[in-house]
Amino acid sequence: MKRIAYTASALALTIAAPALAQTASKPASGPEQVDEIVVTATRRAERLQDVPLSVTAFSQAELTKKGIVNYEGIARETPGVVLNRASDNNVRFTVRGISTNGWGAGLQTTTTIYLDELPLTTIGNTVTLDPNLYDVQRVEFLRGPQGTLFGSGSLSGALRVLTKSPDLTGYDSSALADIGYTPDSEGWRQRYNGMVNLPLIKDELALRLVGFYRDEDGYVDNLGTGVNNSNKLKNWGGRGILLWKPNDRLSVRLLASYEDSNPKDSALTSPNLGDLKRYSTVPDQYTSKTQVYNGTVDYQFDGARLTSSSTYSVADSLFNVDLAGTFALAVPFYLFDSFTSKTFVQETRLASDGGGKFDWVAGGFYLHRDTDLNGENRSNAAFLTARKLTGLPGTTFSKFGSDTRTYELAGFGELTYHLTDKFSATGGVRYGKYGGEVDTYAGFNSAYFTYALLNLSGPLALTPNAAATTKYPSASKASWKASLTYKPSRDLTIYATVSTGYRTPVYNARAGSVSTVNPADLVIPSGAGSDNLTNYEVGLKGRFLDGRLTAALAAYYIDWKNIQVQANRQSDSIQFATNVGRAASKGLEAEVSFTPVKGVLLGVNGSLNDAKVTELTTSEATISGAVDGSRLASPHVQGSFFGTFSYDLKGGAQGFTSFQVQHVGSFPNGFPNTPGKAGTQSALYGYTDRYTYVNLQTGARFGRTSITVYGENLGNSRATTYIHPEAFVYSRYAVLRPRTFGIRVGYNL
Repeated sequence: MKRIAYTASALALTIAAPALAQTASKPASGPEQVDEIVVTATRRAERLQDVPLSVTAFSQAELTKKGIVNYEGIARETPGVVLNRASDNNVRFTVRGISTNGWGAGLQTTTTIYLDELPLTTIGNTVTLDPNLYDVQRVEFLRGPQGTLFGSGSLSGALRVLTKSPDLTGYDSSALADIGYTPDSEGWRQRYNGMVNLPLIKDELALRLVGFYRDEDGYVDNLGTGVNNSNKLKNWGGRGILLWKPNDRLSVRLLASYEDSNPKDSALTSPNLGDLKRYSTVPDQYTSKTQVYNGTVDYQFDGARLTSSSTYSVADSLFNVDLAGTFALAVPFYLFDSFTSKTFVQETRLASDGGGKFDWVAGGFYLHRDTDLNGENRSNAAFLTARKLTGLPGTTFSKFGSDTRTYELAGFGELTYHLTDKFSATGGVRYGKYGGEVDTYAGFNSAYFTYALLNLSGPLALTPNAAATTKYPSASKASWKASLTYKPSRDLTIYATVSTGYRTPVYNARAGSVSTVNPADLVIPSGAGSDNLTNYEVGLKGRFLDGRLTAALAAYYIDWKNIQVQANRQSDSIQFATNVGRAASKGLEAEVSFTPVKGVLLGVNGSLNDAKVTELTTSEATISGAVDGSRLASPHVQGSFFGTFSYDLKGGAQGFTSFQVQHVGSFPNGFPNTPGKAGTQSALYGYTDRYTYVNLQTGARFGRTSITVYGENLGNSRATTYIHPEAFVYSRYAVLRPRTFGIRVGYNL
């Protein structure tokens, strides 16, 4: 098999892997030249080198070699990206500093996550599946607003996980087992993956089946439940993809997938309790059982390709949290949410073939999401008995439910005009309309908090909540992009881009409600309108020294106005959305790789960022807790240095050793003041730790078998990587997984 090198910045990778794109010609002598990567960030296949965007891409070979199985590893390898991870399936990305607190409860995310054509992300306080990454074609991280081609929610970027299609030409199969051990917690993790590719009719019809299973011990002890290594993960599932290509023009791709992701508890800790300790009296759970069905039809006309993709998904999730931190653990308070989200997405687009005077893409997009929520607020039996509180059905003191139906309808297009062989101009626009309605189920409330806080006893009256239907007012929004590209040679691209992004309006489910704890507290507002973001960017992508040196550089300035923020009413922790002021983010990003001699690859990627609030009224400062000049939730400095060394061993085996040294700077977890209390510093305000994270792998390939021994977090750092910005959970600090050693064994038939 031909050896290929790609970097972690997507301009190059590492060892023995199938090519993703056409291979550039090699120099007559000297080191082996890296292969070029083809991405589909512009909805057509293009060399990464030619795309006037900041894009980082990962092949399956790189993911496997580095042990990247979820979002965490992707974030560390992508400049300008931070992952705010409270637990498995409880994650948010921050790109280029566009985040106020890394949590964004009740808000649409600022970075959209796509699994093929399905947007997984919705709003910030729901479960977001962290899918298993095995047998993927590619992972692409697009930085900067992607509203033109990827719609609302891609305010600061879009992450795309693209699954691998069947191979029509022949049989193939692979398997990968990964066994790891964490000495500090004496915990084991097991990861098993398998794939088989079956050509049913040679060169016409093929089936690809993928299965996976993960059983991973946690590393955090929950003192409240008495469970050691409580943040255990059980994750299993698979997918089948059928590809039919009866001729050179038509292809039909059918996909069905299922993933059951079941984290047993949150990974958030309380440093005051000791090393890797947390406290909750029930496990905090963010589980997801996700089904995805997709049918994609491609037809190649003369001069253009038509793509029609239809996706239907069903996600059954739990969002169960111990909220006793709201009252400093004095009053039991549990939230038990179960919800089912059904999503239908249809996108149809027509993209021109390259090589002409004009390149263009035009299409339409429709999304309909129906989320059925059933929620209960509960106490516990021991507390109710001790306080002589009666009248409740079991321990439930409040019950609520809703069926929310939202839609997004949009048309989009981009046009590139090649003025000369070296100079081109691109313009794009997307116009979208949004709306929906919510049916609120009849539930009930009670004076539980009043009785509990005032040490009262007696029967609690149940106050019914009337069923109601609320129709959200429809809203429309346009985003656009304009860019100029100059290519003095095939190996150098210089571009300047202006692009915009936005999020859809947010309607507060409890708008107009008055606090039962303190009626003088603020009344929940109706909602938050769309925010607006404009990104100004210049960049350079180049290949030098016959392709041995590659570089991608970008500088940007972002103007973010009418910012959607999440706030909490102080007396009862009810969340609501509103808009405030203006912020600016400016920064530099770089990705560089170098192959000095054959078998050696060195690289670095990194970013500098300064993101802060620039305009704020007095009332906006009071309601949000922000102050003029306060930093957004993003590090000033982050980056990684990596290297791979490939060498021949006896008996025809090939050995390799690689390392990654990743550094992430400190950043605040939100705004400094308490929402609703002007000038009062928040007791929840804090900074994450600055940390350096070191991984090392070494191994060999013997024919079709590969063996890799690895160490993760070799410095055994306990750095805090995320601080939850809300009081309702007692344990609020996410830390790095302790030092872990392991072995990966792969086989390809």
